[in-house]
Amino acid sequence: MWENLSNYKIVLGSQSPRRVELLRGLDLTFEQRVLPDLDETYPDGLPLEEIPRYIAARKAEAYFPSLEPNTLLITADTLVFLKGQVLGKPKDGEEAKAMLHRLAGERHYVTTGVAICVAGKVHSFMDTATVDFLPLTGEEISYYVERYSPLDKAGAYGIQEWVGYAGISRIEGSFYTVMGLPVHLINKYLKTL
Repeated sequence: MWENLSNYKIVLGSQSPRRVELLRGLDLTFEQRVLPDLDETYPDGLPLEEIPRYIAARKAEAYFPSLEPNTLLITADTLVFLKGQVLGKPKDGEEAKAMLHRLAGERHYVTTGVAICVAGKVHSFMDTATVDFLPLTGEEISYYVERYSPLDKAGAYGIQEWVGYAGISRIEGSFYTVMGLPVHLINKYLKTL
């Protein structure tokens, strides 16, 4: 498998342990590289659904100076959208709790944008899943925030953690998109190289 990629050094540009786990699931050999303080801002007026794709491409550009010519780079960004508002990573536990109170009992959308760079060219795409949360009590929200690590997650939750088991009643789309990497689309693209 993956003979078509044998001439490439694959690099995952991400600090996310979940993205490492998901990319490993494709049986790819890759190296994880982390650049500190990547710019995750976006221009005003950018359509909400385009923001994760835009940020993923910006992250890729930050890696360009350190890439060897035969490198295949993968970067990604995930955001949660609720009623036309962006929910990124919470800055502290109180903001995490506030986000989860807003999400409780609501339907929201999770979009992950991906950028794949090969030979200096960037191919980007995105995938969106719809997620329905059951109502959550303040006690349940506090339990999750205090026992897990929601500060590095868009919308202050990980679908693969306790709150996902207890609170998500329905998902339309890819579970892995919500987790942070639409591996089905990455697999599809990499097979074309």
